[in-house]
Parts: sequence; structure tokens; C-alpha cells
Amino acid sequence: MEKIYIALVDTPGLFANIIRLTIHREYIHVVLGLDETLSEAYSFGRRNPQIPFFSGFEKENLERIIDAFPTARYRIYSLDCTKEQKIMMQEKLHHLYKHRFRYHYCVWGLPYILLQKPFYQKRHYTCSSFLARFLEENGIRLFEKHFSLITPADFYDYKKHDIIFEGPLKEFLRKGTEEEDCGTVKGVLYEG
Repeated sequence: MEKIYIALVDTPGLFANIIRLTIHREYIHVVLGLDETLSEAYSFGRRNPQIPFFSGFEKENLERIIDAFPTARYRIYSLDCTKEQKIMMQEKLHHLYKHRFRYHYCVWGLPYILLQKPFYQKRHYTCSSFLARFLEENGIRLFEKHFSLITPADFYDYKKHDIIFEGPLKEFLRKGTEEEDCGTVKGVLYEG
């Protein structure tokens, strides 16, 4: 078996506070990582962490995130997948990233989430709707409802996973650097 990684993210900001109040969870963003250090991780979110108005499919850059949000917190867990699934996901993510400017954040879908009515606008997703659909298309179905209704709260409440880290992003990056300095790339153990 192989592993993929889901990161739940808590960052400050007005838009984040609105999402937090709506879903009643501190973690308001989800990211898909192909490795436990999140050096290769993707999501639907801000194209530039400091500018909330331009969003779409992007590769995560943890250093830029920590610069924009020094108090960011992460909860990272692993999910099992087959080697074939992981290779297929990696190829699809690389393809999506190559064409990333064709994909946009689904602002129009947000009211539909509140109304619990499925909504899909071609090539437009929220972070959680993209991840739910992407996983399902690759043989990993986590939820029974339509992908457009999935929120970060659903990923937070999902129980069939192994938490490997929870805490400040600064600590995650610091521990990852320390392990690289020691010649290992094991990731961070959950201490919660």
C-alpha cells in the first residue's frame, strides 16, 4: 500500500472567518499531498497567499504560506491507496497544474452548500469539492453526498485516517528541516 496526505489548514483572514463561522470548524481549507512533507501538494485556493481575490488550482508553497500567515495551523493525516492509484493521481495532478489557469474557485457554489443543493460549474471547485471529486475519480470514495456539498468539516470529521501532525505550520517546517539535517525524511509524528 501507498499513502497520500490530506492537510487541513487554519489561516486567519476575513474570508477564512466567514468559512469558519459557516462550517463550525477551525480548519477551513484542505490540501492533497503526495508526500508526508507536503513538498508536492495541491489545492484550490489563493494563487498568491497574500491576495485573496485570485483563486484556482495551485501547487502549495509552504514557505510562502508561512510568510503570509505566520500563525497558520495544520492537521495532516494519511490515507491508504494502491501504488497504481498514487501514480494515476500524480499524473493527473501534474496535468491539472500544467493547465491550472483553466480552473477557478467556485464562488457561485458557496450559497448552494448552505442550501445543501448540489451545484457544479464546469472547471470551478472549492478546495473540498475538488478533493472529494478527485479522490472519488481515482477510486477513493470518502463521502456519500455529492462532491459539491463537501466542506473542510467533512474531511475533519472523517475517522478512517492516521493523523501524523497537528500544530503550527512553523513547527511542521522546523521538524521537517531537522529531520532532513539528520539524514531522514520520516515526517512528523502526531503528538496529540
